Amino acid sequence: MHRRLFMLSSSLVLIPALQACTGTPATPADAAAKRREIDAAVDGALTRLYSTASASRSLANDARGILVFPRILAGGFIVGAEYGEGALRVNNAPVGYYRTTTASFGLLAGAQSKALIMMFMNEDSLRAFQQSKGWTAGVDGSVAVIGVGANGQLDTNTAQAPIIAFVLTNAGLMANLSVEGTKIGKLDI
Repeated sequence: MHRRLFMLSSSLVLIPALQACTGTPATPADAAAKRREIDAAVDGALTRLYSTASASRSLANDARGILVFPRILAGGFIVGAEYGEGALRVNNAPVGYYRTTTASFGLLAGAQSKALIMMFMNEDSLRAFQQSKGWTAGVDGSVAVIGVGANGQLDTNTAQAPIIAFVLTNAGLMANLSVEGTKIGKLDI
């Protein structure tokens, strides 16, 4: 039990280290530049998603809101942490900026980067997310990670969920990855 507590405590130390890599805007001009940087990266992540899984564009058109974290950095050795910044879009316009953090432990070593795109498919799921003071996948909302078949078609059963997610890595669209425990909070920019 003490070992598990130590591991979790150690992973929490990694989160500020990953955050420090991104910097914190100090002035309104810095905040505006940070928002433009995030918005450009969100555009790139969505373009990549649509080219990887063409049916995802139709889902995006039906979604009430889309939360995109274009670059989530993950790293660790036994104890790991992830951090990323992104934007929530409603009607294709940014309505808020967010950060995501995740801590983990187990058999892991190294670092990686991924993009996470979450689509809120109904008003209730979007409203619950926007009204939360801090949101955790699997606790505050059940998130279905969508799978793509060998023919490039989306898993239509998963696509019926109120919140669906896509995970993109350098290798492409990933399925069967869990986003459970991913914590999301508002950025003050």
